[in-house]
Amino acid sequence: MTVEPRNDAFVAFEHVQKSYDGVSLVVKDLNLSIGKGEFLTMLGPSGSGKTTCLMMLAGFETPTGGEIRLDGEVINRVPPYRRNIGMVFQNYALFPHMTVADNLRFPLRVRKLAANEVEARVKRALGMVQLEAFGNRYPQQLSGGQQQRIALARALVFDPQLVLMDEPLGALDKKLRERMQLEIKHIQQNLGITVVFVTHDQGEALTMSDRIAVFNQGVIQQIDAPETLYEYPANSFVADFIGENNALDGTVVAVAGEECDVRLDCGTVLRARTGNVGAGGRTRIAVRPERVQLAGEEGGTNRLDATVRELIYLGDQIRLRIELAGMWVSRLRQRHLVDGAVARCRIELADRAVAVAHVPDAALGIDVHAMRHRLGRQHPFLHRRAQQRSVLRCQERGARFLRCAARGSA
Repeated sequence: MTVEPRNDAFVAFEHVQKSYDGVSLVVKDLNLSIGKGEFLTMLGPSGSGKTTCLMMLAGFETPTGGEIRLDGEVINRVPPYRRNIGMVFQNYALFPHMTVADNLRFPLRVRKLAANEVEARVKRALGMVQLEAFGNRYPQQLSGGQQQRIALARALVFDPQLVLMDEPLGALDKKLRERMQLEIKHIQQNLGITVVFVTHDQGEALTMSDRIAVFNQGVIQQIDAPETLYEYPANSFVADFIGENNALDGTVVAVAGEECDVRLDCGTVLRARTGNVGAGGRTRIAVRPERVQLAGEEGGTNRLDATVRELIYLGDQIRLRIELAGMWVSRLRQRHLVDGAVARCRIELADRAVAVAHVPDAALGIDVHAMRHRLGRQHPFLHRRAQQRSVLRCQERGARFLRCAARGSA
């Protein structure tokens, strides 16, 4: 999917490519625009290129090709410390030998602000993350959630024009992670800052984002608002990656406006919303678990005979695993609606099922012939290891830069 940059974009990637080995591209012809004050999330599985894009924007990696613009200025060759960008690392990267207040003072002293201005900004930043009483503590004396807040405050204390976050909530427990999602979003809305957030957690992306860019194999598969991504996935990868999804493969036999008829591989014909598919083409019907109904005996559309094979206890809900024509479907139900029977049944698919393109490797931006040619020279595992080493180098480079700046300001 190609997204052409807008003329009024605050951040713009223009035909950006990145290769670590000079052979394979980790990021393939990226075109992406981010508006001022927007919260954009780069979402994708491990190795999809999202962290590489963030590191290029931060200045820790140099694009192999293309341009990156910040507020209209090309920043490909601008060093990280001159970009006025705040960064929240996955491991927080707080200085263990400095107190909380000194961690916040550090970026201000590097910028040679007056002492009274430094203290005023530190006080304001601590108040913003509700940790005013913790200024004299050291990072190791804080909980994981408190360290995360301090890392966020340090990224915001010098009023950056852009804040980058590289999976900052990954080490937190579920409840704290959910609370911090809302706190970060509220701070971003109150300050009106631009945030680029990287995660592989779909719940985080759906909760926090104005828009989500779904990455796979170095290509943006779809970029849209969270609700649009969930309701109208562009292809089978997006449908499977965003939320939970039941996939039924078939062939489009007729298209009528916004609806189409799909003949499943088992022979049953279903009605679905038309995605980016045409008559005669292979497709995959995407059905969310909450839209699979256990049907009664009365007539209706999109009904299939099936067998409930398993009931899985989830606390407030029960997951039903249903088999139909060799395919498996999941359905979530409230506990009091499940009678415990595991037997033959009839299911009905809601009218919000959507037929999406079943994306082959070539459509994901992979040159299959070139890949086969390269396999003799470089195993994919080695390529992933090279990516991982590069990300670690970026983090080490950032920490080394901060240590050098700290010695220079001492």
